Amino acid sequence: MIVHGDRIYIRPLDLPDVPALHLLRAENETFFRPFEPLQDSNAFTLDAVRESLVKTIAEREQDSAYAFGIFLNGTDELIGRVRLSSIVRGPWQNANLGYYISERFNGQGYMSEAVGLVLRFAFENCGLHRVQAAIMPRNRGSIRVVEKNAMRLEGLARNYLQIHGVWEDHAIYAMTREEWPPVPGDRTDSALSLLE
Repeated sequence: MIVHGDRIYIRPLDLPDVPALHLLRAENETFFRPFEPLQDSNAFTLDAVRESLVKTIAEREQDSAYAFGIFLNGTDELIGRVRLSSIVRGPWQNANLGYYISERFNGQGYMSEAVGLVLRFAFENCGLHRVQAAIMPRNRGSIRVVEKNAMRLEGLARNYLQIHGVWEDHAIYAMTREEWPPVPGDRTDSALSLLE
């Protein structure tokens, strides 16, 4: 399940990745905090990262979620994670898309490439029909990532998720198998103006 791109590759995270994932989380705790649910002080410890990864591996084995590390070509450095979660089969064939990247590599196009790779996996290997992402309108960088991958804006979900202790509105973006692969330059309405 390794998917190669121009500058990065993604592959499933496994137990040997615990030290690198712990380092990524610990180094970026302050950077990630405004975009995540409230977590206790132990959430960034080595044991917590290991426990989370054990759960992630079990979800993969149950076909309910797939978490991929984002690695640099050449150095194999772990710089982020991209995840398909809450997979529902049957008539829906849907997954939620989530991701984060180290502050050192933020804003350089790596996440846009990683999302493109995970969409390829979702539609070409995993048999999904739909992938959706929920993004706070204030998270302009994340919105650019999904727009670069031609995901459609479907609307605004009010008070959708509790992030850092506050119920936040989220713009819902999606793509279906019929829209894959995207047409270069294909863009839809942006969430950046939803609340302005």
